[in-house]
Amino acid sequence: MRIDIISVAPELIKSPFEHSIINRGIRKGLVEVHFHDLRKYAVNSYGKIDDYQFGGGAGMVLMVEPIDKCISQLRSERTYDEIIYMTPDAKVLDQQMANTLSLKENLMILCGHYKGVDQRVRELFITKEISIGDYVLSGGELGAAVLCDSIIRLIPGVIGDETSALSDSFQDGLLAPPVYTRPSDYKGHKVPDVLLSGNFPIIEEWRIDQAQERTKKIRPDLIKKNKK
Repeated sequence: MRIDIISVAPELIKSPFEHSIINRGIRKGLVEVHFHDLRKYAVNSYGKIDDYQFGGGAGMVLMVEPIDKCISQLRSERTYDEIIYMTPDAKVLDQQMANTLSLKENLMILCGHYKGVDQRVRELFITKEISIGDYVLSGGELGAAVLCDSIIRLIPGVIGDETSALSDSFQDGLLAPPVYTRPSDYKGHKVPDVLLSGNFPIIEEWRIDQAQERTKKIRPDLIKKNKK
């Protein structure tokens, strides 16, 4: 997989890709991540990439021309499965979306900034818009990092035990059950006996029950969603 990220501040986003699981995928050659500074496509020698919005109002808007230049250059080099715009006013990222995107070959991600982008960018170039939650950040860079992490960890070979990702929360529409490790008794707080029984069918049944109970208590909206 190849991921191209377009940003006003690419330095802000690079760190998460230099460590842990994401970096492991890059080092193994399972994914390429390339960063593109939008200011290199500025409309003048002063690096202008934004302007005031028509009709008045606070906040600067990223101009269509620099984004057009950058996207057009990248598209001239390869075909993209999706051109994604990170924005709070979009469908919120979920596990099913991450699963689908992890199967793609080439992804492009545009990070919003300031007051957002000229609407014509969304109409002309963007194929998918994604939010990471119902709140506003200073830019789309952190959202892009979250999206990439959720995708890259699903690529076969990135995680040592590939079955681990299959038991994550949301993969089956439920939250994950509680997990424990040594010691079995810590200051009187004991691991449930069932997990020490060695009876794996019973353990699996317990985990399913726990996942359902946790989901009902913490995220009842998921239960309603899965019934639709």
